[in-house]
Amino acid sequence: MKKLKVVYLWLIRFLSILNIWKPSNKVIYLMSFDNNLDFIKQLAQKTPNRFRLIVLYRPETEAAATELAAFGIETHEFNDGIKFVFDFVPLLMGARVIFCDNYYAFLGGLVHPKKMKIIQIWHANGAIKKFGWEDPTTEERSKSDKKRFQDVYDHFDEYIVASEAMGNVFQHSYHESVEKMQLLGYPRSDQYLDKQWQVSARERIYRAAPELREHRVILYAPTYRPDKSFKLPVGLGAALSADQNAIVVVKLHPVLRNRENAMRQIGNPRIKFYHELATSELLTVADTLVTDYSSVAFDFSLLPNAKSLIFFMFDLERYRLDPGVQDDFLDWLPTKPVTTVDELKREIKARKPTSFEQFNKHWNTYNDGQATHRCLDRYLNLLK
Repeated sequence: MKKLKVVYLWLIRFLSILNIWKPSNKVIYLMSFDNNLDFIKQLAQKTPNRFRLIVLYRPETEAAATELAAFGIETHEFNDGIKFVFDFVPLLMGARVIFCDNYYAFLGGLVHPKKMKIIQIWHANGAIKKFGWEDPTTEERSKSDKKRFQDVYDHFDEYIVASEAMGNVFQHSYHESVEKMQLLGYPRSDQYLDKQWQVSARERIYRAAPELREHRVILYAPTYRPDKSFKLPVGLGAALSADQNAIVVVKLHPVLRNRENAMRQIGNPRIKFYHELATSELLTVADTLVTDYSSVAFDFSLLPNAKSLIFFMFDLERYRLDPGVQDDFLDWLPTKPVTTVDELKREIKARKPTSFEQFNKHWNTYNDGQATHRCLDRYLNLLK
């Protein structure tokens, strides 16, 4: 498998060299998350006509790509493989700017001409869990793996961040310099500060789920876990629904939905599952968010309806080992995490309000509703 990866990257490098003299007439957005569509649409509207905007998307974001295509944006699905090398490497080599919302392994093989700028726009406002070099399991990888990882990290010319805190995370996680960190704010955060979007999102939720009106809404949205043996703790449904006047909305990652079965079998009519509704919009009707290591906490804290935030970290000791938790997380979490269902039940019933002021100063420093404008201004200037 490792030999195949090496051959694959060398093939990308070879095709890159063959196409290195292509004219820089493209702007490319690599999409593996569907949470930055407004930025992409505004980028499309303001990109000069002589440049061609192309979105290359992972299959799991097909619905978002369909929306962008309906907006008139050129989109192409991609997976790693031989087809990607021959179809898309020549395309990438004609890019003046490449935006990346994630780690893309193929970048490690791509030749990076000086005329090209590769921008890491990431997919989250902050980070509770570790990644990159900070992930404890990375140290166990081979020297060749570590070199491949750093080759990818080094391809990024700039990192868009919303705070010095997130800049520090990238500096340590990717071994990158502070000079690469651009304190512009995350474009995807603008919607949470837009009153018109807030109203529209709430109305869309209430049309689909009118039963959420006039109730305390508790949203349970834990982070994704790749571990197939992952199970929700016994008694979680009863703890989440401890407030008899509240409605609980459970929103698990799509690959974890079969873990809902235990809570469904309780048959509690106050526990709801709305797979068709977006988490970002459900946040606008939630009074209380229950999460763990998910970046959804950084979004929720920007909303005016956010009353309380509970971190339910029932597997904290295991999670510290893989993938890891930021070393100083207890210093800046707005509330102390709970680790048992009994503690969670008490927190739900207590309805204690959360102060987000210091948390937002730490992580949402430059998320002021104008991040999209600043990012477009900076990167469209590269096209002049």
